[in-house]
Amino acid sequence: MPNTKSAKKRLRQNIKRRERNRYYVRRMKTEAKKVLQAVEEKNLELAKEQLRTAMKWIERAAARGAIHKNEAARRQSRISKAVAQLEKELAGENQ
Repeated sequence: MPNTKSAKKRLRQNIKRRERNRYYVRRMKTEAKKVLQAVEEKNLELAKEQLRTAMKWIERAAARGAIHKNEAARRQSRISKAVAQLEKELAGENQ
């Protein structure tokens, strides 16, 4: 346990920041899972809609410092790739 006044304040700040970061990371992961679930169900419209939301939350988490900007870029790339692959598959089926 902290003894000094400044250490006590630092502990309070760390707890607040950790909770805030956990919120953004959790929300970002949830939105990304929704995209991948839509891709699994082969629902392109829903996947594209969810992709926009997921991108927003990933960017938001990176901007707040909850995740590193390279991690954000990697996550965005992976889910975009999944949606693009689905679009390509569905376009191939229609021909």
